[in-house]
Amino acid sequence: MAGETTHNLRGDYSGMRPDYTVEQVWSAYTPEDHALWRRLYARQAALVPRYACREFIDSLAALDFGDAIPRFDAVNAKLSAATGWRLVAVPGLLPDAAFFGHLANRRFPVTVWLRSPGEFDYIVEPDVFHDFFGHVPLLFDAVFADYLEAYGKGGIKAQELGAIEMLSRLYWYTVEFGLIETPAGIRAYGAGILSSGGELPYCVDSDEPNRIGFDLLRIMRTRYKIDTYQESYFVIREFRELFEATAPDFTPYYAQLAGRAPYAPGEVLPSDRLAKKGGGGASPPMPS
Repeated sequence: MAGETTHNLRGDYSGMRPDYTVEQVWSAYTPEDHALWRRLYARQAALVPRYACREFIDSLAALDFGDAIPRFDAVNAKLSAATGWRLVAVPGLLPDAAFFGHLANRRFPVTVWLRSPGEFDYIVEPDVFHDFFGHVPLLFDAVFADYLEAYGKGGIKAQELGAIEMLSRLYWYTVEFGLIETPAGIRAYGAGILSSGGELPYCVDSDEPNRIGFDLLRIMRTRYKIDTYQESYFVIREFRELFEATAPDFTPYYAQLAGRAPYAPGEVLPSDRLAKKGGGGASPPMPS
């Protein structure tokens, strides 16, 4: 994913191509890397049946990649046949233009490096586990896959209009930290939640955060936290809602929101469709 950080970027960018892709040198992963992957996978796989949406659960079971770090080329054979997407290996965080360009062409960037054992509970930048476990299963869902493509195309336009910050909030509150209504109750579909051992139970079970019905303009005006669990989550009714929300031209939306002060992450508005109002307490910090 794209993003801005205040620390030196992880990953080796020295051998990347002009589009920021690299080779996934699968043979370079050590037995210790694969063992750490199995630990990470086992922890999250145990939580998924209770907290994840059905589409994610079904894709995860079909992929069955818990034994070792997956080979991207093997997954691409299945993914291309399912939704026309493919994975591209990247060294780490990408500039916005490169990231949007890949999504707009149905290519999902997956980081090649894996965190250290000391980062088991929390990592500042997305690694291969976050990118693969959190994002790849839902790329097999046709509607969600179409939404990501539309988001990428919208991102290219947002750059031209100076509206990246507003659009990045949409990505954060949907692709990374989105919740969805299901017959079994509210469940997670955002990759940042699904790859987190702590935030996955928190987003569904805790009384602290707000769960607010999806509202495109509201989301694009809402700040988010990167160092704590979210104070608010936005809840969609179905993936089709995301796709339909991104179908129109966003240019009038950017003009409408220009110059307006953003909402605080935990702010609740009278117009919000609340699935659950939070307790108003401070969100737990990310594990250190």
